[in-house]
Amino acid sequence: MSRQRSGLGTNQEGVRRHNLGTLLRHVHRAGTMSRADLTLQMGLNRSTIAGLVGELESLGVTERALPAQPRTGAGRPSAGVGLSRSGPFVIAVDLGVDRVVVARVGLGGAVQHRATAPIVGGEAWQVGGTVATLIRQVVADTPDDAPLVGIGVSVPGMVRRNDGLIRLAPNLEWHDVSFGSIILAALGVDVPVLVANDADLGALAEHYRGAGLGIDDLIYVSGNVGVGAGVITGGFRLEGAGGYSGEVGHLSFNPSGHPCHCGNRGCWETEVGAHAIAAAIGCPQEQVAQLGEVLEGFREPTPELRVIGTHLGHGLASIVNAFNPRVVVLGGYFRELFRLVRTDVNAALAERALPAPLESVTLTLPGLGADSVLLGAAEIALEPLFVDPVAGLHTAITGVGAKLAG
Repeated sequence: MSRQRSGLGTNQEGVRRHNLGTLLRHVHRAGTMSRADLTLQMGLNRSTIAGLVGELESLGVTERALPAQPRTGAGRPSAGVGLSRSGPFVIAVDLGVDRVVVARVGLGGAVQHRATAPIVGGEAWQVGGTVATLIRQVVADTPDDAPLVGIGVSVPGMVRRNDGLIRLAPNLEWHDVSFGSIILAALGVDVPVLVANDADLGALAEHYRGAGLGIDDLIYVSGNVGVGAGVITGGFRLEGAGGYSGEVGHLSFNPSGHPCHCGNRGCWETEVGAHAIAAAIGCPQEQVAQLGEVLEGFREPTPELRVIGTHLGHGLASIVNAFNPRVVVLGGYFRELFRLVRTDVNAALAERALPAPLESVTLTLPGLGADSVLLGAAEIALEPLFVDPVAGLHTAITGVGAKLAG
């Protein structure tokens, strides 16, 4: 009997922590919610919701707020639940080919401080040192009682799901790099680090709070020198057996085409990758990593860009036929390219896509602009907090600014 009671207590504690995390996730996504809405969303009674809200307030994660939508009927309005302004935060790292962006991000996706630096020297340990320097900058003015719960890192490459090992980042020339360990060694602290592919994280952020909000089937196509895709299907991120799904840039496009750095020939990336676009418009190869900024200077498409737009549309047709998304979000340098050759892309998509999936798909630009991948990195760093807020805060670091400065 005593073992049964002990098991029941453990189970009840697990359920309570799960409910705490679920409630926090709802408020994180919405920004502010009324207790009445939380009661409806979670299917729990008012007293249980009140208890959960009180515990999150005592943990310093949420605070009382005005409801997002004031009550219009009779009776007293339901109390609002908002996110604490001095609550937990994460570090988000968006690692590009030529630069790195680091941000301190709070609950609700609020970017509190950001810093950017060029990548000088391509060795992983050198880049890790640059990232550590930027992290110190963005946490320098953090309140001493605000806990750092984790670091999320986006990488333009293939990342093993179970341990975050970067198996291949071709445009960085990295193979089998444990970049999370490198960052921690450079910082001299111990905090959870999660590493994932940049396109996967772009898809996640756009699904949660961008152009794909409320849409459970979407694809984020990333242009970051190379070409990749993050896939959300049925509301869940499609990762594959090892975490390597979404390498659409290496779909066969032209078997007699140009050699690709992956070892194959005529990949889609050789037709719409940054190097191909740069060559088509006469952009110096040393500016390839800044292709998006170069394309911003174009007011009208050149004939060469229109050809690339057609290739982009044909490649997207293969993705649409395979995954049947409702939305395809074009990120990275594709944002500026699509602005210039939208008509050509849509025409080529219609030419090659099957009629049925074509009927339901829309091509669009990121709702989060250039921050999709950065905010996706923040989301994966915050995830353990939503699984178990008590455990997540237990392992968090407070006074991180002083610790890193010292």
